[in-house]
Amino acid sequence: MKFRKKPVVIEANQFETNNEPENVNMEFIVKWINGNKGMARHDSTDIYIQTLEGEMKAGVGDWIIQGVNGEFYPCKNDIFKKTYELVTEEGR
Repeated sequence: MKFRKKPVVIEANQFETNNEPENVNMEFIVKWINGNKGMARHDSTDIYIQTLEGEMKAGVGDWIIQGVNGEFYPCKNDIFKKTYELVTEEGR
């Protein structure tokens, strides 16, 4: 059998830098996750996110996704680009 992923709208932020405040940096990502009932921390290089499967590491360039049930998890940039597209106001 074959299946197609249902179209759902998710919220995501790309971890762009671990030190420059004007970009989407690790402090922003960690505050976003923790402020939305998730659990995350960083070690000044990578972000560590508590997921349903345990703690996962996100590096610079990875996307952090908030799933349909409010869960958070990292996704590599190449996989994210193959799986998701930007939603515009017309697309809602």
